[in-house]
Amino acid sequence: MAALAAVSGCTVQVTGTAPGKAPARTSPAPSRAPDDAKPSAKSSAEPTKPAEPPAPAPEVLWSRGDRGKDVRELQARLRQVLWLFEGPTGTYDTPTVTAVKGFQGKRGLPQTGKTDSVTWQRLLKMTREPGKWELYASGGQPAAKPDPRCMTGRVLCVSKTSRTLRWMIDGRTVSTMDVRFGSQYTPTREGVFSVYFKSRHHVSTLYDSPMPYAMFFSGGQAVHYSSDFAATGYYGASHGCVNVRDEGKIAALFSQVRNGDKVVVYW
Repeated sequence: MAALAAVSGCTVQVTGTAPGKAPARTSPAPSRAPDDAKPSAKSSAEPTKPAEPPAPAPEVLWSRGDRGKDVRELQARLRQVLWLFEGPTGTYDTPTVTAVKGFQGKRGLPQTGKTDSVTWQRLLKMTREPGKWELYASGGQPAAKPDPRCMTGRVLCVSKTSRTLRWMIDGRTVSTMDVRFGSQYTPTREGVFSVYFKSRHHVSTLYDSPMPYAMFFSGGQAVHYSSDFAATGYYGASHGCVNVRDEGKIAALFSQVRNGDKVVVYW
């Protein structure tokens, strides 16, 4: 065999490997990554979204103590939906706070008693724009400019346009008060008259109704105090007389007016 090997030039195989096959190689074991190389569950999760800030509170438009035309409109609208029974005053008072709280509670809004933008928009949708005399149902309207016939002497200057009476002496306004007139069926006459009769505790023989502090100027028409006017405002009317709702003011007026003083009723 030694000679054969030398002749063939082959290498003697010591192992029992089959002829023509190379010996098998052993691959090294794969290296294992250290534990700290593993991806963490925290790093694979989506980032947490920041919490959204709370919605801002609605803007407060009017609250207790505020005054003005906007408050007067608020009160007129609350009256339309029967949350306020007093006529508008233009002052955000205790009855207004109570009415707003009731309106808010009925509709599931926070009962703050303050009129915020949400409360106001809700009220606007439920009501209509109030008319002039709804806004001034409890008075407070500015007096109209005096008629030129009122500028001399002692005059009860009565404007149907502004529904006011000015007591004037020589062009100077001594006092002003709200007044109410007759309906379309019993209108108050217009023109220039004079006071011809005064009656402190007068009672109408035609309508059997009291007419305190009556100052008659044209037939059965007089300037006098009206408890109905004081209670219901411009939601009612007289039978032709000039009604005054402020008893204190007409009591003072009654003590100053004399028979013969002029009365001017105009538009």
